[in-house]
Amino acid sequence: MAEVVQQRIEERIPELEQLQRVGLFTKKEVKCIIKRTTALEYKLHRAIINKEDFIAYIQYEINILELVKKRRAHIHYQFKREEIEFPIIHRINSIFRRATNNCSPRWATKGQISKVFSAMLAIHPDKSALWIMAAKSELEDRDSSESARHLFLRALRFHPNNKKVYQEYFRMELLHSEKLRRQKKDLEMAEIDLGEYEFSPEILSGKLAEVVYRNATGKIKEAEFVISLLNIAAIFDFTKEIQDSILQDLQTNFTEDSLTWDFMAKRELDAPGVGEELQTAKGRASDVNRREERCCQVYEEGVKSLNSEPMWTRYVAFCLERLKRKTNVQDLKEKRKERLLGVLQRANDSSMLKEDYYKEWLQILLSCGDTEGVASVAMAATQHYSQSVSAWSLCLQTLMQLGNRDMGKLFQDALTHVNPKESLPLWQLQVQWSAANQAPEETEGIFKRGLLSAVAAVAMEMKELYLDWSYSTGEYKKARKTFKSLQEIRPLSKAFFTRMIEIEKKQETPKQNNLRDYYERALQEFGTTDDDLWLQYIQEEMGPGGKPENCGKIHWRAMKFLEGESVERFTSRYTLLQTGHL
Repeated sequence: MAEVVQQRIEERIPELEQLQRVGLFTKKEVKCIIKRTTALEYKLHRAIINKEDFIAYIQYEINILELVKKRRAHIHYQFKREEIEFPIIHRINSIFRRATNNCSPRWATKGQISKVFSAMLAIHPDKSALWIMAAKSELEDRDSSESARHLFLRALRFHPNNKKVYQEYFRMELLHSEKLRRQKKDLEMAEIDLGEYEFSPEILSGKLAEVVYRNATGKIKEAEFVISLLNIAAIFDFTKEIQDSILQDLQTNFTEDSLTWDFMAKRELDAPGVGEELQTAKGRASDVNRREERCCQVYEEGVKSLNSEPMWTRYVAFCLERLKRKTNVQDLKEKRKERLLGVLQRANDSSMLKEDYYKEWLQILLSCGDTEGVASVAMAATQHYSQSVSAWSLCLQTLMQLGNRDMGKLFQDALTHVNPKESLPLWQLQVQWSAANQAPEETEGIFKRGLLSAVAAVAMEMKELYLDWSYSTGEYKKARKTFKSLQEIRPLSKAFFTRMIEIEKKQETPKQNNLRDYYERALQEFGTTDDDLWLQYIQEEMGPGGKPENCGKIHWRAMKFLEGESVERFTSRYTLLQTGHL
């Protein structure tokens, strides 16, 4: 065994050496890979091999492949794929083949499968899915309803409140009843005397399933669970009495759950229509509208009985879904729109409208050209969700689109109400609006207020936006003045410096001394962790306007200042740069 493992490890040494040579992995990382793969190989040579061992090995190789891909992208190295990736892919395929050869099933009979399930359940009785699989196997493969029933009853001892077990047990009993009904029908059609066969009327009508239902709902008192059992019963054509009984329970015991009202309302959509009306498009639309009206009547009862956000949300969701359904009848479109707008308004008046629906409401009003209504709804969103950044953003964007004159005050209100740590989108929106609509000095005032923010993310973003705005309004001279006024004020971001470097490079004759100054100031802030910045500085000196003799000094400083893994990354990439691979 050891010889085989050693041979497999030795086969991958050329590929690992290549990874280290090109700078994708360090020597330490290569040693870790050898150690880990050796352990994984030994697991595949044990007397008892688990499927999980193969999966773990395959996943490890896939992880290495993904890491190689990311590091290639990071250092911009795209060579030696045949020596690196191809062996890894080949090895993954090889492990898959070894897995299928070792783990393919060898059970010859259904009886043996039953024994396997019994053995597995003895070890893993806590796995409900295993009980269900075993019961289904007894029912479908061995045609034994009695064994399946026995397994479900045993499963419930270990999982007395498991919904899935009850659902599948309920389904099994209905399937058993259906099978007996079919057998009885076949015998009757063949005119065979039924005297020697036992067909209990109670079992044929699904009484055993009803017993399962009673036990299940005694343990699990949830509307969603009851509805799931009702949907299972609805699959079978002999369960009308059971369905009626479940419906009665639902309407009696679960009226405090919005899901009950939602379910009962949507059942009205399936009510039979009038035959003559269905012959024309207008008649069909009239029939659809009548069904939807009946649904809304149930929803109306629901919101009277249960005036809650979930109840209104389901009502609004239903109306919105119907509005989005395609129809060529304009009257039906208008009725659906009118119905939805009415429900949205009432939900808003009750302070029960979910935040997400304000956007839909505004879009409908905008499509109708109701600008007054749009402004009113936009403000309503911020009143009901005064601390929500998304609500304020939606309101402000909408009112900006309408050309509202009080935007300055609205932005101040927004920033007063929301958590400062979440306020960045509002600052960005305010800058966008001010740059397009206000005098430069007022926009500059906004930037200066943003720079004073106690939230680092806001202050740094405002610096970057201020620099961009300065360049767009006053070109290079103003941008450089803004940069110089902010370069010592913390917090600072790398993007602030790199943006100024980009602006300098856009000039007809970039000043190399200015570029050096920008890099030096950036490295004062980020020189201990950002190896990219050091490499960019070196590349700048290697360029047309630079001094290549400075590269050695910069490299020496980088090795002195960088810390941790940044040193290894810098060393690898610097080597690639020198060899022309970067």
